[in-house]
Amino acid sequence: MKNPRTNLLFLLLLLHLGLFGQGNKIIARQGKVSFFSYTAVENIEATNNQVVSVIDRQSGEIAVQMLMRAFVFKKALMEEHFNESYVESDTYPKLTFTGTTEALKNQEISDAPIFIKGIMDFHGVQKPVEIKTLVKNDDDTFVMEGGFNVRIADFAITVPPLLVPNISKEIQVMFRFEYTPYE
Repeated sequence: MKNPRTNLLFLLLLLHLGLFGQGNKIIARQGKVSFFSYTAVENIEATNNQVVSVIDRQSGEIAVQMLMRAFVFKKALMEEHFNESYVESDTYPKLTFTGTTEALKNQEISDAPIFIKGIMDFHGVQKPVEIKTLVKNDDDTFVMEGGFNVRIADFAITVPPLLVPNISKEIQVMFRFEYTPYE
């Protein structure tokens, strides 16, 4: 089941970005987001290579969207538990982030760390976040990468009491987006 509010928010942001000239927008059609969680029993890690992001260089706005079911795990059982018991992908199929930073506004940035402030909408919770990223310009490609920690309690993810000692309270999230001109 899809969350109409999340879809509408992301669609409105993309339409808003569409009001600006095409030359101001860049897009990452296959961004990569991965996460890692240390546990006493077995580490948990997964990667999602189907993440979409758009940046409007005129306004400094950025939008990111990813399907939760696109995370790939080494073990199918972990993937099943992740989707059914923890992030509840049928109820909350997407994670979105909408934010802005002055550093992205029509500036040539190379190997510079910047901060992006915005709202992450995940698991039915909207939370303000600030993410440190490293930005590089390579010819026609604009690369943004970084990492941050997510506290699972901040996004109303419940862990069964029996498993609490085995699940980390914070998840390390890493990302990499390669943007090209939006056409």
